[in-house]
Amino acid sequence: MTSTLRRLAFFTALIVIWEIIFRIYSQQTSLFPSPSGSVQQLYIGLFETGILATALAESLQRIVIGFTLAVLIGGFLGVLLGVSKIADETLGSLVIALQSVPSIVWLPIALVVFQGGAGAIYFVVILGGTWAMTLNVRMGIKNVQPILLRAAKTMGYKNTELIWKVMLPASIPSALTGARLAWAFGWRALMAAELIGRGGLGRTLMDARDFFNMDLVVAIMIIISCIGLIVEYFLFSKIEKKVLSRWGLTNSGS
Repeated sequence: MTSTLRRLAFFTALIVIWEIIFRIYSQQTSLFPSPSGSVQQLYIGLFETGILATALAESLQRIVIGFTLAVLIGGFLGVLLGVSKIADETLGSLVIALQSVPSIVWLPIALVVFQGGAGAIYFVVILGGTWAMTLNVRMGIKNVQPILLRAAKTMGYKNTELIWKVMLPASIPSALTGARLAWAFGWRALMAAELIGRGGLGRTLMDARDFFNMDLVVAIMIIISCIGLIVEYFLFSKIEKKVLSRWGLTNSGS
């Protein structure tokens, strides 16, 4: 049985269990979401009213911008911490401390600073992904094999040239891990921020809850989960296989 068939069988079993639980609880309350009702809300929200389509587009725009900035900022900080001992001992300690603070904790301050605008949500998303990217790039830079550095110095590479042509290429597998974590943390931070902020899937989910439309709540949760699966399997996994194969860390045929 292929991986696709196993996953299909697994999710089919989950839906069957969900339907059974729904039939049990539907006799006690009308608020318990059903599989058919959630699918119906998905169709209505995406293709009829367009509510979910609009919210999805807004959330995707936010995560793409926030994730891109997090990768750029985190990558720059990671290289700085990796090549500078002074920066690592000072700024690096701050980065480690900030990593332990959930990015959503910054939302109240961000709402005040950005006066409740979209900038507050972007700020939280960027914070959510930056530190993971920073620490993974730093680790990649510091774990470059000494023999590569000695060989490069023997060939005449110095300072900036050493960083760009040796350290950065060698740290790409770690940077990819950082980007994957930056996406995951940023996506979670976005959903949490939108619950309190304006627009997007998070805000729509809260509105659905306020109107006791649990089928719509589950429909939005399905969208959020599917976006995560799509990004993981159709983006990061494919890039990871190519990178690991290119760097000789796995068999090209695996």
